[in-house]
Amino acid sequence: MGLAVVTGAGSGMGHATALCYLAHGWSVIGIDVAPDMGHDHPDFTAAVVDVRDRAAVEAAIAGTAGDRSIDALANVAGVYPPTTLDTYTDELYRRIFDINVLGVLNVTAACVPRMPAGSAIVNFSSVDAFTVSRGQLLYGASKAAVVMLTKELALELAPKGIRVNGIAPGWVDTPGNAATGRMAEAAASIPLGRVAQPEEIAEWVWTLTGSGIAGFMDGETVVLSGADVMR
Repeated sequence: MGLAVVTGAGSGMGHATALCYLAHGWSVIGIDVAPDMGHDHPDFTAAVVDVRDRAAVEAAIAGTAGDRSIDALANVAGVYPPTTLDTYTDELYRRIFDINVLGVLNVTAACVPRMPAGSAIVNFSSVDAFTVSRGQLLYGASKAAVVMLTKELALELAPKGIRVNGIAPGWVDTPGNAATGRMAEAAASIPLGRVAQPEEIAEWVWTLTGSGIAGFMDGETVVLSGADVMR
C-alpha cells in the first residue's frame, strides 16, 4: 500500500484525512505542531514540526519516511484569524501567509524528491479564494495564493508524473469552525441545508490521490460548498 504525508493531522480535516488514508490501508506520516495528534494506529507516524520551518520539515520527512517513497501529500494545515484593514498587523500577515502559503511550499519541496511518477498532491484552499468573506482580508488572499500555487506546481511537476490539485471547502464541521458560534447560521444559508463533515472532505483527498479515478486531473481546485459558492 501507499504512504501519505498529511499536514494538520492533529485536528479537523487533517485528522479526518489521515484516518481516511489509514482506512484504505495506507501508512501515514502526520505533520502537526501538536505533539498528540490523536492517532493510535500502527501505520501512523507523528512528525511534530512547524510547516513554516523548511529545514525542520525536511529533517522530519527524512527521519520518518526513511527510504520509503511518498505516494501522496495532503497540505491541509492552515489558520484563519479574522483581519480587516483596521486590524491586520505585520505579525498576523506573516503568520497567515507563512502557514497557509509558505507551509505548502516547504512541505511540498521536502516531499517531492521522494515522490515517484503516479503520485499526487492536494493543497487545501478555501471558498474564500473565490468569493469575498467580510473580515477575512488576509485569509482570503492567502487561499487565493494557494490556488495559483496549485496551478504553478501542476505545470512544474507534470513532467515528473506528479499531479497537483486543490480542494476549496466551504463550511465544515470542525472544532475551529464550531468555535465561531456561526455553524447554525451558516448551515441555514447553504442550499443543501447543512455544513460538510470532515470525513466528506477527506474522501475527496482520497479520490484525487489514491483512488485511481482522477489520473488525468491536474492543476484544478475543486469547490466543496453545498452549492453555497459556485464558479
